[in-house]
Amino acid sequence: MNYYFSTTLTLDFEKAIEATTAALKEEGFGVLTEIDIAQTMKKKLDVDLPKYKILGACNPQYAYNALQAENKIGTMLPCNVIVQDAGGGKVEVSAVNPMASMQAVENPELGTLAQEVTEKLQRVISSL
Repeated sequence: MNYYFSTTLTLDFEKAIEATTAALKEEGFGVLTEIDIAQTMKKKLDVDLPKYKILGACNPQYAYNALQAENKIGTMLPCNVIVQDAGGGKVEVSAVNPMASMQAVENPELGTLAQEVTEKLQRVISSL
C-alpha cells in the first residue's frame, strides 16, 4: 500500500496551492497550517530547494470522531498535503494515505474513519 496519493499539474505554484485548498474545502477540509519547507531549509541550513509547502488539512468532524476513538491519534493529525515544484512548469500535489498510516494503530474503530478520509483525499487529488 502506497503511503500517499499524487498528481502532477501544469499550473503556477501559487495557483496550485489555491486549487488544492479549494479542492480540500469541497471535501470538508480546512487548511490549519502551511509550512514553507524551502524557505525553512534556506533559513536553517542555507540550502536552496524548489518550492515545497506542506498544507496541514483537517476535516473537523473526522478529526473529532478519530479523537473519540483513539485519544493519541492527534500524533497523526492533521492530514498532510504537499505541493512541490516538479520543474518544467509542473507542480506535484500529494496527500497522505490515511489507511497506510492507520495500520500502525491497532484500533478497529479507526478503520472505517480512515477509509472514509482516504476516499475524500483521493477525490481531492483526482479533482485537480
